[in-house]
Amino acid sequence: MGEFTLELNEDQKQVRDWLHGFAADVMRPAAAEWDEREETPWPIIQEAAKLGIYSLDFYAQQFFDPTGLGIPMAMEELFWGDAGIALSIVGTGLAAVGVLANGTEEQIGTWVPQMYGDADDVKVAAFCSSEPDAGSDVASMRTRAVYDEAKDEWVLNGTKTWATNGGIANVHVVVAVVDPELGSKGHASFIVPPNTPGLSQGQKFQKHGIRASHTAEVVLEDVRVPGHCLLGGKEKLDDRLARAREKAKAGGERVKNAAMATFEASRPAVGAMAVGTARAAYEVALDYAKTRVQFGRPIIENQGVAFQLADMATQIDAARLLVWRASWMATAGKPFTAAEGSMSKLYASEVAKTVTGQAIQILGGNGYTREYPVERMHRDAAIYTIFEGTSEIQRMVISRALAK
Repeated sequence: MGEFTLELNEDQKQVRDWLHGFAADVMRPAAAEWDEREETPWPIIQEAAKLGIYSLDFYAQQFFDPTGLGIPMAMEELFWGDAGIALSIVGTGLAAVGVLANGTEEQIGTWVPQMYGDADDVKVAAFCSSEPDAGSDVASMRTRAVYDEAKDEWVLNGTKTWATNGGIANVHVVVAVVDPELGSKGHASFIVPPNTPGLSQGQKFQKHGIRASHTAEVVLEDVRVPGHCLLGGKEKLDDRLARAREKAKAGGERVKNAAMATFEASRPAVGAMAVGTARAAYEVALDYAKTRVQFGRPIIENQGVAFQLADMATQIDAARLLVWRASWMATAGKPFTAAEGSMSKLYASEVAKTVTGQAIQILGGNGYTREYPVERMHRDAAIYTIFEGTSEIQRMVISRALAK
């Protein structure tokens, strides 16, 4: 376990600079185009794969960074480049985390590589949890998985929504109800292999922001998957369900939910994404304020503008520190007793919305046009307070931790 430090080592700095170069030279010049097209930027994902950025090996190296800072550092730089394209590059990671958090070693070794493909034939994966009537309220999930013991198969039926890469993914990870009486404790996660009959893409959403990232419904109609596609295996599931039933009778401690385990692991990473977008908008506003002359002087010499920039810089640094702390704690095996993961995601998300809005204000009319990138950054930033747990859900998690 690495000791906590605020100083990146030389290897981390090299990775950061490498990613920054890719973000600046490849992502940024293409950002406006793919935002307008609202399509998955396959050529850029393939370029990232050729360079080794879009690969299991790269994310594994960052994930196992002993300081815990590899993933947040990578997320910040990529989302500094462009949030929509970056989400297309890293969206597969949520499905991969779902398998890493709940799967066996054999399942991890079998399915995670198939989520990425290779540089010549890139693939993406999708994590499917939310439903039309069950977003933050995971206990209301209706997608069912029924075990066919005679064939050792699970039969999945239901509709998932808000799935990044949904329908276009090579591998889908689907959270479904296996025991309705247990509520959210009766859920399990399943791998749906490529080309499985019965899985189809439903509505593709036209979004306010992150338009280069594909978001759609996933429809499951009598989708049959082999027994070995149950993440963790049936023996582990049966044991977990039995404990949940006993604890439900006794009113004991809760059993971890499969989907929530994935979200808990990814919250600091989402915070880092928000920091990247906020930093990008701040840098545009800072440069503009230094060069825009009004009433005979650069507008940064006006306190009204200068103080806004001071607040923006402070908030971004504070958000990064919360993200880094939570990431280090997760790597060090320290529990989030005060909901530090949710704190990092909540604060960074709110900062991204605030800072991108202030950037538009500093640019004035120019900021409201598509000639400058801050209006796109502001649209992109709105998602951080919504996906993978809304800000309201994060506040609920934090307040419950405080009440213990």
